[in-house]
Amino acid sequence: MSRRMRFARLLMAMLLALTGVMLATAPARADDIASTARSVVRVVTIAIVDQEVVGFGHGSGFAVGPNRIVTNAHVVELAQQYPDNVVIGVVPSEGSKSYQARVVAIDAKRDLALLEITGARIPPATLYAGPVDDSQGLVSLGYPGNIDRASAASAADYIKPLAPVRSEGSLSATRAVEGVQVLLHTASISRGNSGGPVIDRCGRVLGVNSAITRGEEGDANFAFAIAESEVAAFLTQAKQSFSVVSNPCVSVEQRMSADQAADRAALDAQAAAHRDAAAKDAAARTQAIEAARADAERRAQNFIAIAALLLVLGALGVGAGGLLYAKGKPREGMWAASGGGVAMLVAIIVFLLRPSDKPMLPRGFDVPQATPTPDALRPIGKMACTFDGARSRVTVSTPKDTDLDWGQDGCMNDRAQYADDHGKWVRVLVPNDEQTVSVLELDPATRTYTNYRYFLSAAQMDAARKLRSQVPLKACSADEQARAALATQQQAIRATLPPAYSEKLVYACAAAK
Repeated sequence: MSRRMRFARLLMAMLLALTGVMLATAPARADDIASTARSVVRVVTIAIVDQEVVGFGHGSGFAVGPNRIVTNAHVVELAQQYPDNVVIGVVPSEGSKSYQARVVAIDAKRDLALLEITGARIPPATLYAGPVDDSQGLVSLGYPGNIDRASAASAADYIKPLAPVRSEGSLSATRAVEGVQVLLHTASISRGNSGGPVIDRCGRVLGVNSAITRGEEGDANFAFAIAESEVAAFLTQAKQSFSVVSNPCVSVEQRMSADQAADRAALDAQAAAHRDAAAKDAAARTQAIEAARADAERRAQNFIAIAALLLVLGALGVGAGGLLYAKGKPREGMWAASGGGVAMLVAIIVFLLRPSDKPMLPRGFDVPQATPTPDALRPIGKMACTFDGARSRVTVSTPKDTDLDWGQDGCMNDRAQYADDHGKWVRVLVPNDEQTVSVLELDPATRTYTNYRYFLSAAQMDAARKLRSQVPLKACSADEQARAALATQQQAIRATLPPAYSEKLVYACAAAK
């Protein structure tokens, strides 16, 4: 058997294998480019006629659905030339399997093809339909053939799941070539990049690499990519659903910086409000003290005046009694003198019992009032939550408004249990059918509902799913120990997540009408 035949059979056997030994892959980087790199695949074609290899090629592609791949038409042209003798293989960027593919749709004019594989769930990429500017930074992802030739030690290296190669550049211009819109860019690519995506800094697909120019006599090399609008039209004609967004790219750093500025502004406003409240309290206290002092002085003076009046009346009574006694009216004189004596005694008592002239504040005025602590466990009820784009960071999702029904002890919509995390309700979602972990958070004080989304590698998702399975608390529970165990489990999952989220979706909630 010839060496070429052994190579072909080895490659075909590995391509058609649905199971295999787990291959080590480098952990994905926590950024938008790495998130899209999960969607990129290597596309391999091999044709055999009469037990002889008549053609071998490979390019790149990316998922637009869990089992649908976009690549160039020229990458799979062997399948058109030799339909009964060609194997098309798709090798994801991570995992342990390769998949046989079939052509679902092809457009030679646009140089686009749609492939289908069976048994795979590859994270789909998202197209970007917004405006693009000349000199916009972009990144090409794929499997350049010159890198493969330099690093591949055997045929197995061509079908081993590996992260795609990044190359950065900028958009140079847009052109129409034979009626097809293309992007001219400066990212370095080679023939193996054909069919791979050109993406923006947020990981959205701008186009599909298709061709390169050859620099001659000092000329610069440029690359051509089929524009997103052509890709969208092709997929629509093929009746293939796909995700598309048009919002501008905002980096995680920009979002976090804006959040920090907003938090500082909120703290400054809160401090200013506290200062204003303290100044108002101090002014009210001073005013109350002055009013209390004036009132105390007035009451003391009133008692002194009454005592003086009684003393004068008493003295007049005693004097009148003496005059009556001298005029031979002892009985009348005794009564007058007695009355005067009583008046003088009362005057003394009134003077001694006069109130203090020191101010007396109202009861409780100088006792700090305790701020009532909100009961985090109380039910909130039905809420209408509106997506707040100004406070969010969206790259590939299409957020929609949502309704929540918040019950007792962090029970959401009568089915999902949230855990208390320092006054906020938190739930970590680790799905089985996608490579995204969501940290959902409700702040009862501000009625803000936030979804932090993390786009993870397959290995990271496996680790998160193992931790999730340890505490299977799915339904709402009044058991405090069960909720505490849920909180501990969620902290363990969050400890495995990247430092920065991929998306942040913020919703402002209000009582439902």
